[in-house]
Amino acid sequence: MQPETLVTTLGRDPEQHHGVVNPPVYHASTILFPTLAALEQSEKSDGVSSLVYARSGTPATRNFEQMIATLDGADHAIVTASGQSAIVVALLANLSAGDHLLITDNVYGSVRKLCAEELVRLGIEISYFDPVTQDIAACLRPNTKVVYVESPGSLTFEVQDIPLIAKVAHTHGAIVIADNTWATPLFMRAGEKGADITIHSCTKYISGHSDLVMGVITYPKQYHDVLRQTFRNLGVCPGADELYLAARGLRTMPTRLKQHQETGILLANWLKARPEVTKILHPAFASCPGHDIWKRDFTGATGLFSVVLKPYAKEKLANMLDNMQLFGMGFSWGGYESLMLPFKPPRSVTRWDKDAIYLRIHAGLEHPDDLIADLAAGFERLNSL
Repeated sequence: MQPETLVTTLGRDPEQHHGVVNPPVYHASTILFPTLAALEQSEKSDGVSSLVYARSGTPATRNFEQMIATLDGADHAIVTASGQSAIVVALLANLSAGDHLLITDNVYGSVRKLCAEELVRLGIEISYFDPVTQDIAACLRPNTKVVYVESPGSLTFEVQDIPLIAKVAHTHGAIVIADNTWATPLFMRAGEKGADITIHSCTKYISGHSDLVMGVITYPKQYHDVLRQTFRNLGVCPGADELYLAARGLRTMPTRLKQHQETGILLANWLKARPEVTKILHPAFASCPGHDIWKRDFTGATGLFSVVLKPYAKEKLANMLDNMQLFGMGFSWGGYESLMLPFKPPRSVTRWDKDAIYLRIHAGLEHPDDLIADLAAGFERLNSL
């Protein structure tokens, strides 16, 4: 089946639920066992084949995990309390004291903090590679166990060559963990490109409504035991309502992504012609590092991209951003509403102009003409002081 069909049919069993189309919500903690034998058998379970305790999952958990695993072309999935917790589980399951973790330099800022404030404290070595040169062979160490990629980066949008990175990493004996939140399984399956473990923040496009926080890990069967055990030990399970909302959001994701993509490219082209803009950071644009890789490996672009503006005084930027009518300022993306966020590239490489203004834009589901009018008024304010 095509993805548009999969998302509307996966996880549904009306005959099991009195003809109800959507699976029910399970608000639960305790799971009761009818016999001592059943209780003893549950203690031997990994929490997947049978229900043990709601922290390890309910029928709604298993249902959503099967939906995402199928959509992502994976054997298994584990759903967690946030995208960040999914990253934590994936890393801790595969790293020990004395191991080396190699990360793309355009990674999500919270991952940098996790590495600097937690993983280093646990005795794990961390270093970063340039996502433009992508020469990871020179960065690998004898103790490198994991190479972590985010393609494209969610601020500066360089696209990494996952097949090449995976080939080099696997030759070295390391695995590849890929954050694929931007593309979703609909626009790129990271596992099919060589990644061993894939991360998605369900908070973003999967839910699509800015009303939940959740993450998911997808992976082949050989990683199942270690990932499931680490997940159970950390206890980072999502709530029942989050599971229901994420499954509901998944049903409409193909339709929403088409509009996000169309509006995002339209806005990026409009911004490209503005005199205030010096650069568009969008994988679908030839000027974006890794554009050829995007054309080869991806089937679409979502609504998140960045622009670089000429230097402006802070009060001018505030005059623009504080009075936007449709573009809100917020740290998330992937919802139905448009967002605009100023940022500084959190990078160890030095190619970025420290005086420039960087804006990350998420194109929501509002009418593009209204969004352009809001941007035009914002630029007028930017130039008015």
